[in-house]
Amino acid sequence: MCSKVTCPNCNKPTWFGCGDHIEEALAGVPVAERCQCERAE
Repeated sequence: MCSKVTCPNCNKPTWFGCGDHIEEALAGVPVAERCQCERAE
């Protein structure tokens, strides 16, 4: 299950977890307001 977290680089909402529940984790956060940083491997 994915959870909403705050990106340490840009301080915008992003997600942590398996990747199958991103939209549920970020429900209510417009795409334009989400973290756009490159994900670490």
